Amino acid sequence: MPPQLQILSGAWPEEPGLDTALSQAILSAVSAGEMPATLRLYVPGREIAFGKRDTIAPEFPDAVAAADDVGFASVERLAGGRAAAFTEHTIAFSFAIPDKDPRISIHTRFREISALIVATFDRIGIASNIGEVPGEYCPGEFSVNYEGRIKLMGIGQRLAKHAAHVGGVIAVNRTDLLQRALIPVYRALNLEWRPGTTGSLGDVRHLSNEDVMSALHQEFRARYDVTKGRIDADLVDEARKVAPRFLSAPSS
Repeated sequence: MPPQLQILSGAWPEEPGLDTALSQAILSAVSAGEMPATLRLYVPGREIAFGKRDTIAPEFPDAVAAADDVGFASVERLAGGRAAAFTEHTIAFSFAIPDKDPRISIHTRFREISALIVATFDRIGIASNIGEVPGEYCPGEFSVNYEGRIKLMGIGQRLAKHAAHVGGVIAVNRTDLLQRALIPVYRALNLEWRPGTTGSLGDVRHLSNEDVMSALHQEFRARYDVTKGRIDADLVDEARKVAPRFLSAPSS
């Protein structure tokens, strides 16, 4: 039998930091055995999600100010390396997977989820590949790209005691908006990258968030025994209390 999975919807794009706090809360609940394997698919607001190496860099305050200047909130992400951009033209996923010893299967999870995204893109008529595009933002071995030249999806991972969080973002449209945010942020961080490697599915063919979301649901249902869950209001309230911890405001 396929593994069980509950899929959650719901987003609060007007509350930066809440998505990260929710992902942390769900990961903790899955690790404690209080929730089954849980996937959340959602459309975020305009945010720059910074990795740990970004937040401890001396240039970080300048990067936060650069993001603010172009209308992007600055949040700390649970998983991943360097800064990534989230907009209302992207789809984010947060997948919490129970595992008694999550360190053993780190690469397996990366491979499986990246392959699932490639299969999802096949459903909407876009052939893609797994692998880093030279010069891409937030570089990673398990990025998904188009023709080896533009990055379409980035992925990261965070471990808990008995679970793993696999999180990522799919660029659906508005590559120009991604570049508008990433160019000044990466300049502020003094990180080298090639803006031309930033892309979206819309650069290949006309698609909407709904098209991609539907394909994601189809692909997960093909691989898992899916149930539709709901985000408990108490969980949201608790996450809301700690959300400010994941936010960085520009210096006055």
